[in-house]
Amino acid sequence: MEFAITFKGDIDPRRTVALCKQAEQAGFSYAWFFDSHVLWRECYVTMAMCMEHTERMRFGPCVTNPAVRDWSVAASLYATLALQSGGRFDLGIGRGDSSRRMLGKKPETVERMVEFGESVKKMVRGETVKYSEDYAEVTIPWATGYELPVWYAAYGPKALAAAGQHGDGLIIQLADPWLVEWFSGQALAAGQAAGRDMSGFRIMSAAPVWVGDMNKAREQTRWFPAMVGNHVADLVERYGRDGGSVPKRLTDYIEGRKGYDYRHHADKDADHLDFISDDIIDSFGILGTVEQHIEKIKELESKGVTQFNIYLMCGDEERIVEAYGEQVLPKFAGVTA
Repeated sequence: MEFAITFKGDIDPRRTVALCKQAEQAGFSYAWFFDSHVLWRECYVTMAMCMEHTERMRFGPCVTNPAVRDWSVAASLYATLALQSGGRFDLGIGRGDSSRRMLGKKPETVERMVEFGESVKKMVRGETVKYSEDYAEVTIPWATGYELPVWYAAYGPKALAAAGQHGDGLIIQLADPWLVEWFSGQALAAGQAAGRDMSGFRIMSAAPVWVGDMNKAREQTRWFPAMVGNHVADLVERYGRDGGSVPKRLTDYIEGRKGYDYRHHADKDADHLDFISDDIIDSFGILGTVEQHIEKIKELESKGVTQFNIYLMCGDEERIVEAYGEQVLPKFAGVTA
């Protein structure tokens, strides 16, 4: 099991560096960053700072999308960070949620998401790519052959299938073991049907955590099911409530949802959280005592999860990293401080 942390880009970059150093020393192996350039600071600048102050930790966006940067600019950025960090850069891709909607645009298609992932992977490797009719073929002459790991974020059937058919890993923004197994099973089945060897395919469960009192824990993490609910609402609009494309376990909890204000995306004090029940908060995140955290992560591991990623944006970030480093990570094989 790998452990990771994720930032949303609203804290001082120097504190972010300090948290990455603390997390690396504690045994965390990844630091991910939300990539939403209007809502928060440009993540790759802070990422580069953190790379300079760490030795083993890997970095990447969780997630970027095909529509906010020219693809050759993106590929050059990724290749640069991979080179400067000594090969410690992964890429997480989605269709584009907050970064697109803040510009008044809808998310991109699954097909476009995959095309972007395949194109930048080739450019970072040093291959020649024709990604637009408006531009000539692109070859990055200083590329070093870096093999860029690409993870796809997915909930819907098409995106899950694409992740299994094309990705190195799957990102699931949930810590509900039943749902994680339900989603990842679709990706794995699609990859196997395409003839891929899925033995090395990686599955990330990403969610907020809180070690301590449950009432406080729910208060600090109530924002997360609201954010997930926004994605679920998109799925319901596309696939409907019936037919099995979206499990009833998800559709039931968004019935009281009245909307979502992207200006308060991933904000624990947002005004769009009233429809979230305590049992959903408990299900989607990991809350309570250290023992409860260990038990739930072990259950996720039994469902095939290879990386648990803490959305480190609920307050008390240093305390959470310390508690995990001292009491949780030592309970899992393969974690080295």
